[in-house]
Amino acid sequence: MSTNRFKKKKRVVIKIGSSSLTHLKTGKIDFIKLEKLVRQLCDLKNQNIDVCLVSSGAIAVGRNILGINKRPKNISTKQACAAVGQSALMMTYQKLFSEYQQTCGQVLMTKKTMTDNVSRTNARNTFEELFKLGVIPVVNENDTVNTYEIQFGDNDSLAALVASLIGADLLILLSDIDGLFTDNPKNNPDAKLVELVDKIDDTVLHMASVETGSDVGTGGMATKLNAARIATYSGADMIIANGADVEIIHDIMEDDFVGTVFTANKKDDFFIADFIEENMN
Repeated sequence: MSTNRFKKKKRVVIKIGSSSLTHLKTGKIDFIKLEKLVRQLCDLKNQNIDVCLVSSGAIAVGRNILGINKRPKNISTKQACAAVGQSALMMTYQKLFSEYQQTCGQVLMTKKTMTDNVSRTNARNTFEELFKLGVIPVVNENDTVNTYEIQFGDNDSLAALVASLIGADLLILLSDIDGLFTDNPKNNPDAKLVELVDKIDDTVLHMASVETGSDVGTGGMATKLNAARIATYSGADMIIANGADVEIIHDIMEDDFVGTVFTANKKDDFFIADFIEENMN
């Protein structure tokens, strides 16, 4: 069904979850997958597309460095893991990007970044300058001092907020699932993949499962649908696709992939700060 509709995109945000960055059995970084991800992003950049990566994984990386076998439940322990893992993950990204002569820059955000008018404007200006300089921003929640992302969900909504902030026209959520299903496919073998969503109504919202599938991620389908509302209301298409093979990014740009597409449905009265206050407290 190739229509090349995504090749026309000029600014793309890609979010990858913890479970897509780590080995299932050990929870440690999958360097081969990470290298492939970086190569895909650099190839998009070489096509004159602004690229922004929203990366989970700081807590998962930190807990392995600290020898913590299971995902911690205590907020302070999670923050300690993030403090250790954040720098280690960024160092890995910088090394991999440099192999393709590409510069990346870390951007850490908090809830206040989006709700405060001055902070939001400053953040937008920073992103614009990074794009102007040819830098690929690597974004994560500043969860060493803030608990919002840790409590809310695996950076899905953060990625959508970033897409809205920078005026992206495409948001890709890479996860450990193929997309939105009519029911939880882990429990119902008759559940069917929903390939296209033109409108996020009560029927679509009812399909969301609050269950999460891995020990390293925290985001379920409910957070992804919340992200879809933010992205589409801001004027961006959003895609949920399986990040098991990150080369799916190339397939998406060729419009030849398995996943769910949420089409842009821009609302002129949509304001990020109001949405956060109403839905993310």
